Amino acid sequence: MRSPLSHFAVSVLLAGMLASPVLAVDVKDVRVWAGPDNTRVVVDLSGRAEHSLLVLKNPDRVVLDVSGARLAAGARASTAGAGAVRLVRMARRASGELRIVLDLTRPIHAKSFLTTPNDRYGYRLVIDLAGAGGAETPVKVQHAPPEARDLIVAIDAGHGGEDPGAIGKYGTREKDVVLAIAKVLAQRVDAEPGMKAVLTRNGDYFVPLRDRMRRARAQQADLFVSIHADSIRDRSVDGSSVYILSQRGATDEASRWLAERENASDLIGGVSLDDKGDLLASVLLDLSQSASLNASQVAAQSVLQQLNQVGEIRKHQVQQARFVVLKSPDIPSMLVETAYISNPQEERRLREQAHQAKLAAAIHQGIRDYFYANPPAGTRIAQLAAMNSPSSARPVLATRGGSGD
Repeated sequence: MRSPLSHFAVSVLLAGMLASPVLAVDVKDVRVWAGPDNTRVVVDLSGRAEHSLLVLKNPDRVVLDVSGARLAAGARASTAGAGAVRLVRMARRASGELRIVLDLTRPIHAKSFLTTPNDRYGYRLVIDLAGAGGAETPVKVQHAPPEARDLIVAIDAGHGGEDPGAIGKYGTREKDVVLAIAKVLAQRVDAEPGMKAVLTRNGDYFVPLRDRMRRARAQQADLFVSIHADSIRDRSVDGSSVYILSQRGATDEASRWLAERENASDLIGGVSLDDKGDLLASVLLDLSQSASLNASQVAAQSVLQQLNQVGEIRKHQVQQARFVVLKSPDIPSMLVETAYISNPQEERRLREQAHQAKLAAAIHQGIRDYFYANPPAGTRIAQLAAMNSPSSARPVLATRGGSGD
């Protein structure tokens, strides 16, 4: 049985808790990251907070009210913007909310979400802005004439902007080295007769994972190559590896596309799925996806063989995983882990332009070998392959945008 003193102590404690004011959430910093199509605003918070978002016109602006928030000591009430944001303004309202206003340079679409803490950041309120003419409005590439079009290789530098990716022991950021490798690879692809490179990002800005896929598909890419430099707890681990989409990941994505079949007609050569029964639509999509996965496997193995000439190979066989950026059902796709940035020796090499160039050259050679061994119909590569090997009886593959029929 509790003594009267214990009851008194509990009562005093509860009264104190009820009388204590609710601690406010501090807004510690605001950062704006701008790309050519999207702008991301990141608000660093000291804790979890509820918020509301409203997009207003005349003038164009985004208004966010963050419940129970206040500016941290030393935090700026206004911040210069970038991209679609001209200025960020913040002020505490009488109701106890902190109002954040993004003054815009043009009309936009906005979405926001709160991220929970990880090993690098605390709570963050993220606002993504995209507008007409951005990633939501695909721009078609002007290919070479139908009788000899260029192959399109989409090159994806992982991470970017607010997302640095893995960070090495000496501070090297994955987003920086993979962008450098991607740019060199793009130069080599563009210098290859019959090929053209497109970059999903060409600067230090964030691109959502599915937008990377959409940009590749908007450019009618024949191949998608995502460049990374991962980390692992064991700093002694080194070597390159290449991934393609797992069968489970392919099944998940097929289900997603079938649920949105009215948007999926171009996945199978322009055949609309909207008027097809579930079984027929599933079979048609499966055929397209199977061909893409088979091509992904062959292309990835070709790149892996070339990387073996540059340095250590972590996995000597192509690996499979459920990476979102590999889920385009109609584009052969691979993810290249160039090295483990967590390994101090590999981190040092990744910083060297000469080593970046070697990695880019190996990936390019693997891509080139794949396409010359499997030239898509109706491309300049198919013509060049035939000229170089006139007696070859190998079949040509019809890929996205081909005119083999």
